[in-house]
Amino acid sequence: MKNVYFLSDAHLGSRAIEHGRTQERRLVNFLDSIKHKAAAVYLLGDMFDFWYEFKLVVPKGYTRFLGKLSELSDLGVEIHFFTGNHDIWCGDYLTKECGAILHRKELTTEIYGKVFYLAHGDGLGDPDRGFKLLRAMFHNPTLQMLFSAIHPRWSVELGLSWAKHSRLKRIDGKEPDYMGEDREPLVLYSKAYLKSHPDINFFIYGHRHIELDLMLSASARVLILGDWISSFSYAVFDGENLFMENYIEGETRL
Repeated sequence: MKNVYFLSDAHLGSRAIEHGRTQERRLVNFLDSIKHKAAAVYLLGDMFDFWYEFKLVVPKGYTRFLGKLSELSDLGVEIHFFTGNHDIWCGDYLTKECGAILHRKELTTEIYGKVFYLAHGDGLGDPDRGFKLLRAMFHNPTLQMLFSAIHPRWSVELGLSWAKHSRLKRIDGKEPDYMGEDREPLVLYSKAYLKSHPDINFFIYGHRHIELDLMLSASARVLILGDWISSFSYAVFDGENLFMENYIEGETRL
């Protein structure tokens, strides 16, 4: 039985990350280290800091990462790519060129007899009205069409600059620390959702850039995956147990 891996929030291409090329290589090395162990890899959003796909144009760069996804797909590994709030605007490029399965919303799926609820996590239980309005605008088809009419030299520049500003305005460029079981939006959302869907065993999210593994009940856990900027964290399911790990170059254990 092969493993199933979950990771998120690499924000590749971010202008707020000084070690961007090293970061991409580390992610690629990790994917290479698991290519013969993996049945599937779930990328739970914001793998790119800004990705806007035009009909005949995709953003410059990311060749090592995209090539490795293609290699894993060619080897028979399922690649599940979830859009996050930074890479909402995916078209069919990742599907056609890399063999990825694209998910634009939450997914409930069974893996080795366990039920998983998988999502990037943006907009789930978040009370911030400003963020909800911005998210609605980003998902609006009319606004997307208008943005597509701008030449990529300006629109992609705008997107990358906006993403950089969004990160740098946070303290030390980081997300807020874990707010506690009674205040963390994704935990509260999961608890509420579990009441009407008691069959779910694992809730797994990205988005928050914190590492969390919390029991919700005797049979349900919630995991938040951290990121691939500083913690290089991921989850792995071997068919019986679900673990959180941090990737150290050359030392992947599972």
